[in-house]
Amino acid sequence: MLKRLSVLLIALALVAAACGDDDAETTVTTAADTTETTAAPDDDGDDGDVGQAEGGILAAVQARGVLKCGVSGSATAFSEQQPDGSVTGFDADYCRYIAAAVLGDSTAVEFTALTAAERFTAVQTGAVDVLIRNTTWTQSRDTDVGMDFAPTTYYDGQQVMAREGDGFTGASAITDLEGAVVCTNAGTTTEKNITEVTNQLGVDITLNTFEDYNQVMDQFIAGACDAVTTDGSGLVGRKATQQPEGENWVIFPPSPISKEPLGPVTGQNDSQWLDVVKWAVFSSILFDENGVTSANAAGRAGEEGEVGRLLGGEGQLQEAMGLSPDAWLNAVSQVGNYDEIFSRNLNPVGLTREGSFNASYLFGGLIYAPPAR
Repeated sequence: MLKRLSVLLIALALVAAACGDDDAETTVTTAADTTETTAAPDDDGDDGDVGQAEGGILAAVQARGVLKCGVSGSATAFSEQQPDGSVTGFDADYCRYIAAAVLGDSTAVEFTALTAAERFTAVQTGAVDVLIRNTTWTQSRDTDVGMDFAPTTYYDGQQVMAREGDGFTGASAITDLEGAVVCTNAGTTTEKNITEVTNQLGVDITLNTFEDYNQVMDQFIAGACDAVTTDGSGLVGRKATQQPEGENWVIFPPSPISKEPLGPVTGQNDSQWLDVVKWAVFSSILFDENGVTSANAAGRAGEEGEVGRLLGGEGQLQEAMGLSPDAWLNAVSQVGNYDEIFSRNLNPVGLTREGSFNASYLFGGLIYAPPAR
C-alpha cells in the first residue's frame, strides 16, 4: 500500500512539474506587451509609450496623445495619401473617429502606410495601435496570426477587372480568363482566392503578384496584365479614377468569388483596447440607426434612452471603458455617423449602400450593432 502511495505521489509530482513547464514555455509575449520596446521612438527621442503591463494600449494612446493607425495609403476612397501628406478615405476616417473618442481630437492621428506584407507585423509588434487597412477577417488571422478583429465596417467580395476591348463584359465568368495574365497583390487572400478558384475550375492563368497595388495597376495600364483582381470596392475605385480615355474596364463576375469582411484589427489579448475599437464602430452604426449626425449630436445629448447613453448620459457607459463620458459625442460630432463616413468617401467613386450588404439591417443589409445599455 505504501509503495503504491509513493508511486502515486511521484506521478502527481511529475504531472505538476510538467504543467509548470508547459506554462513557462507557452507564455507568449504579445504585440501589446512589447509596445514600449518595439515601437519607433517619438520625435523627441523618447519611447513615449506605455506597455500593456502599465495599462495596455488604451493607456499608451492616452499618455502619448496620438493614435498610431496603420492604413494602406493607396486604396482608392478607403485610404489615400494626398500630395500635401494628408490621408483621406473611409478607413482613414475611422482612424479619426477612434482618435476623437479616445483623445477628444480627430486630428490626433499618426497614419502609417503599410503594404500587405508589412501590416500584420506592424500590429504584432505594436508599431501601430490599430490597423484599418482593407484587411479580411479570416479564421487563421483571428487565431494564430496574433490579431483580434473588430466589427466589419465594409462587406466586400473579390472580383476581376479587364478591358472590354479584350472581349470581356460585366457578365464574363472566371472561365473566360483561360490563358490570361492576371495580376494582384502578393501575400493576400486575393492571391489565394484566385489561385483556388481557377484550380477548382481547371482554368489555366499566369498569375503575377506585386507588393503594392499601385504596381499592379501600372502593369495593367501598360498592358502587361490582361486582368487584375482584388476586392470589388477596390476595382470600382480604380476604374473611377484611373481608366484611360477611350477604354472601358469591366468588372466581373456578377457574383463575387469570395467573402471579404473588412474592418479594424488590433493586437491580441488586450480586451480593453479591443472593446474601445469595437464600440467605436458600433456607436457609429447606432448613431446612423438613430438619426444622430455630426450636425445634431450636441443638441441630442440630453435625450433619454439609447441615444442619451451613447452621448454621455444615463450611467456613463463610456467611463467604464476608460473613456470620457462624451467619447462617442466627440467622435460623431467631429467625424460623423456610419452613413456620413460611407457617403462622404465612397459615393463619389460609385459605391452605394442601397441594395448592398452595407445597407443597414433595417433595409436588408448586414450593418447591425448590439444595443448600448
